[in-house]
Amino acid sequence: MPPISGNTPGLKPSQLKRLEATYRRRVRPEEVTSPELARHLTELSLEISRQVGALINRRGDIEHVIVGDASKLELPEMGRVRAGDTRLRGLRLVHTHLKDEPLTPDDLTDLVLLRLDLVCAIVTRPEGLPGRVYLGYLDPEATGERAKFWKTEMVDDVHGLDFDPVARAEEIEAAFGRSIAGREIATQGRAILVGVATDDRRQADASMAELKELARTAGVHVLDTFIQTRTKIDPRFVIGRGKLEELNLRAMQLFADTIIFDHDMTPSQARHIADHTNLKVLDRTQLILDIFAQHAHTAEGRLQVELAQLRYRLPRLAQRDEGLSRLAGGIGGRGPGETKLEIDRRRVRDRITMLEKRIDALSASRQVRRQQRARHEVPVISIVGYTNAGKSTLLNRLTNSDVVAENKLFATLDPSSRRLRFPRDREVIITDTVGFIRELPRTLVNAFRATLEELTDADLLLHVVDASDPEHPQQIEAVERILRSLDLHELPRLLVYNKSELLEGGVDGYVAHSTAQARDGIPISAETGEGLTELLHRVEELLWREGKSLTTSGVSIQDEPHPHH
Repeated sequence: MPPISGNTPGLKPSQLKRLEATYRRRVRPEEVTSPELARHLTELSLEISRQVGALINRRGDIEHVIVGDASKLELPEMGRVRAGDTRLRGLRLVHTHLKDEPLTPDDLTDLVLLRLDLVCAIVTRPEGLPGRVYLGYLDPEATGERAKFWKTEMVDDVHGLDFDPVARAEEIEAAFGRSIAGREIATQGRAILVGVATDDRRQADASMAELKELARTAGVHVLDTFIQTRTKIDPRFVIGRGKLEELNLRAMQLFADTIIFDHDMTPSQARHIADHTNLKVLDRTQLILDIFAQHAHTAEGRLQVELAQLRYRLPRLAQRDEGLSRLAGGIGGRGPGETKLEIDRRRVRDRITMLEKRIDALSASRQVRRQQRARHEVPVISIVGYTNAGKSTLLNRLTNSDVVAENKLFATLDPSSRRLRFPRDREVIITDTVGFIRELPRTLVNAFRATLEELTDADLLLHVVDASDPEHPQQIEAVERILRSLDLHELPRLLVYNKSELLEGGVDGYVAHSTAQARDGIPISAETGEGLTELLHRVEELLWREGKSLTTSGVSIQDEPHPHH
């Protein structure tokens, strides 16, 4: 016989025996509860002044008996749902209320999150007899953002209950099966995006739109977005605990399996949120790392992505076992030994050290190639800019190449280099680099230092801007901040306003409507080729001003151009 769950301290032995006797009672599968069980629970509840409940399976057997306090029950741990999104728990909760009140928010939360067949609350009358009965069950037909995910009913007493819980549960499961059959399938999951606005709501909205694009690039199907306005980020749950419970309900309604936060979570925040939800929890950096892992095709790119992932995970390794899992052997091996956590951390640190050495070796070989370029005095142009600004499309248009160019963030991760010939037999190396983004995680900047250090030897930076994006002034500032952090702000650079054909007046009319800063740049369309002649003239003027290059060094990210990356 299972033990009594919940708030049992202070109960008399005779009361505990009567609670244990509840397990010997049975109800018919087609009835919510028998009048005898209802009276047994209400009499006990009145005597101990606590809620009393029973979890009943579809055969009518009682699997758990629970004791709460005067206002709520804490249900025991029951594991995962039987078989995914279309199935219910196969258990119904029948419990008492000491006051004549309908189902509480706690009752409904248990119903939804635990996917119970039914929740039944029986009012305990002053003489200990059963009173009104309140029922709640899931509603698979509920639609809309404000729609409730449940239905409720009320009857005057247990004798008036005409409700078949097993038949209704099977109807709900069938409806879930029909709704899930037509839903969109996502390769990387179905997610709700969550953000917090602490000062500027407009900035939070722009960051959320960017997170949505990141999710799309990662292959995640975005079901809903949610931004909470707070004075500061909650140190425990990022958002408030009440909002987290609302998100749980919303995720259940939409069949979401992932929550993605538009903030970097601390290890403790990630643990606390994971403890309060059955969903996969990611933050912005994890999403970007996932995109980088998908788009890294070269051996060097994969090394850099792995290094960034390990650096991110190291402080987030948590103790998963209470005892010691291994003892060190040999002399000095006696004593407490190493815990599994210490072994995991040591292995991660060793792997990080090995990756750093391999990337340093690649940096040394790059330095040799840079010296070779310097001897030939071939100028180098590096294309930088916000992700998805059109850098790869511009490289393809200028050099007739076929570098991968997609309307996705971070479509290009592995840098590409091509030769570009100017009139009068002048030649340059033009390089496409990884895109930048707001608050680019420091782990990524550090991991990609071997790639980004190539920018230090460029003779000219082409800062490509998506002119059609209303957020492009903020994107320019984000790129400038990253360039300053890399000590690249002294390099000559030229602003290139791409996608100008999408604006009113197109490329020709762009300057008339531009700010003073924008008039210093060149409006172009890498897609159609408009404005490229003016761009090349300006580049030639900057590189060979007064008959010589601005610098004498020339660098390319790769020695030889490759047809595919």
